[in-house]
Amino acid sequence: MQAILNFLPYVGYIVLALMILVFIHELGHFLAARLFKMRVDKFSIGFPPKIVGKTIGETEYVIGATPLGGYVKIAGMVDESLDTDGLESEPQPWEFRAKPVWQRIIVIVAGVVFNMLLAWGIFAALAYTNGDAFVPADKVTGVYVMEGSTADKMGIQTGDRIVQVGQQTLVKYDELERLLLLADPLTVTVERKDSTGAAQTVTLTGPADIITQMNRSQGDFGLSIEPPLIGNVAERSPADSAGLQPGDRIVAVDSAAVHYWMELGQNVQAAHGAPVTVRIARADTAAADTAKLTLVSDTLGVKTYDATVTPRFEAADSTYKLGVGSPTGEQLIAEFGVQRTRYSLSQAIGKGWTQTGTASKLIVTSLTRVFSGRDAARENLGGMFQVAKQTREAARAGWGAFWGIVAMLSVTLAVMNILPIPALDGGHLMFLIYEGVMRRKPSLKVQTVMQYAGMAILLVLMAFLLINDAVRLFGG
Repeated sequence: MQAILNFLPYVGYIVLALMILVFIHELGHFLAARLFKMRVDKFSIGFPPKIVGKTIGETEYVIGATPLGGYVKIAGMVDESLDTDGLESEPQPWEFRAKPVWQRIIVIVAGVVFNMLLAWGIFAALAYTNGDAFVPADKVTGVYVMEGSTADKMGIQTGDRIVQVGQQTLVKYDELERLLLLADPLTVTVERKDSTGAAQTVTLTGPADIITQMNRSQGDFGLSIEPPLIGNVAERSPADSAGLQPGDRIVAVDSAAVHYWMELGQNVQAAHGAPVTVRIARADTAAADTAKLTLVSDTLGVKTYDATVTPRFEAADSTYKLGVGSPTGEQLIAEFGVQRTRYSLSQAIGKGWTQTGTASKLIVTSLTRVFSGRDAARENLGGMFQVAKQTREAARAGWGAFWGIVAMLSVTLAVMNILPIPALDGGHLMFLIYEGVMRRKPSLKVQTVMQYAGMAILLVLMAFLLINDAVRLFGG
């Protein structure tokens, strides 16, 4: 019950996102139909029951109470309404079926095109407004590998430097996840130092079901690059009492060297609550009381101190903690030399186009992996609950993230709609291509039966996704 109550705040965001996506998609069909002088009987955002409607000219504009889609009812077309009344008679000039094949194809694909244009516009606007910020891959001299993660199972080791994924050199570290999902077969080339300190290059092969493996780890490949820099110190915490302060770099815990933030927690837990000696490096310029610290060395403007800290047991998660927080964004920017790029309007348009293409490729690749059986459908396909969860999380991160997820959903809607399944745009397109090649239309009976079959497939798929989402999100 609590999980369901926690889900309720997601509803407003997903409804907003769906309304935007559906409106743009159906607007594409509507405008294309009107361009070719087809009569549009209804333009509906949402499915029945009807909340409000108004007829203007020949078209009734409706907002439905079920915000799971929408439709444009074009006269003379066998669509998802399955209304075939009057289709046995001779075609009228204003009807869909009376128009040339090429015009009908444009009307059918217009919804998909408009969704792609929406994504392009959003990505371009975000690029123009926010620019771009990324971590140069050559600044990441090594990674921490989480035990049991996909990266760990591949053989990547803590301290390795990622240099290449598949055939593509890693230039921006932020692109790592995208490259992992697109590489086929998946190989990761790392630079690894041996016991003498000499660097060697090692190429490792990843699993064929990389998406499934990552989803099992909450979408995480299992790498971290956070340095052991203290972002904050809680008041009256063990670290505060020992004299640690924000900005300190943790060098070691007892005799174990610490190179990554994740190693700090591991070493502290290993002490099982016993006092630990935390060695820190602090710049000379950092003003602080060092009375509780033991000076170890003073070299080139950096002083090294030892502090004795007794971890505090936290019953909430059964762990021992020092009371320090991970590096701040500002510290990470300084550590990795984050590069920022501002785009002119024309550059932002180009960037938006590239991002739309990348998003399309990611979605097509994911679907191909699932439909070919390489990745598990149950673990990789998400329904309305998953979409709502992602949309809510994006909205909580800010409106930029929200619009970013709307752009991704727009591309997803476009790709899914163009699949050759009757009742989807791709199914209609399949009929039109058949007509164009064979020079004859499929019979009305065939079209109707196929529409029923397509609707049945979609209903079964939606039920599967909803049940699957409920089990994954609310099962615990």
